[in-house]
Amino acid sequence: MFRVIPAVDLKDGRVVRLRQGKEDEITFEAENPVEVAKQWVERGAKVLHVIDLSGAFQGRLRHEDVIAEIAKLAEVQVGGGIRDFDVAERLLKLGVDRVIFGTLAVEKPDELRDFAEKWENRVMIAIDSKKGEVAVKGWKETVELTPIQLAKLYDNLKVSFLYTNIDVEGLVSGIEKSRISEVLRELKNPVYVAGGITSVDDIRFVKRAGAAGVVIGSALYTKKLKFEEAIKVEYEKV
Repeated sequence: MFRVIPAVDLKDGRVVRLRQGKEDEITFEAENPVEVAKQWVERGAKVLHVIDLSGAFQGRLRHEDVIAEIAKLAEVQVGGGIRDFDVAERLLKLGVDRVIFGTLAVEKPDELRDFAEKWENRVMIAIDSKKGEVAVKGWKETVELTPIQLAKLYDNLKVSFLYTNIDVEGLVSGIEKSRISEVLRELKNPVYVAGGITSVDDIRFVKRAGAAGVVIGSALYTKKLKFEEAIKVEYEKV
């Protein structure tokens, strides 16, 4: 089932949106993350995408208590600062449905493959693309791997992928269709798409291209896109 997934990004105890993931470029903030998450669920969200931005920037998870509360509300996928497997395992045991690995997917592929075999269907690999290269460490560094090269290290396991185009993330300017199509064409496992999704037409394109879902943040929080309109695409034939 295709899913339209609101993003709940955590920084210093608040929900925020950042422009292109830059720590000091906040475009939206709200006080109570659990309440924000609850509102999305009440409006029909089946899945929530929770990122610990403080954790991503500082290299270790910072909002575990908040994440545990949100995990009680709906199906959740969680990332940001998960830089060791003990933390990931703890989150899964807390009730998180999928843990998202970005930096570790690049730095420790053999260990992550072992972890993914142990926790089948509960590992999500972040394919964070910045000017065609994979970005790591809170998107502050890039490595000499293309998104597809990274994903191919894991595509024979029971994992899912999150493809984020950082070049358009948080700009509310639309998607880069050719890059999304290429990723979806090359990979066999479920792929969720994030970055730049601004309109119902963007969501329909991603669904038609074969994705498992979309993650939407800034367009919802700035009210450029109405969630009630977006979520209808879950049930449309496109």
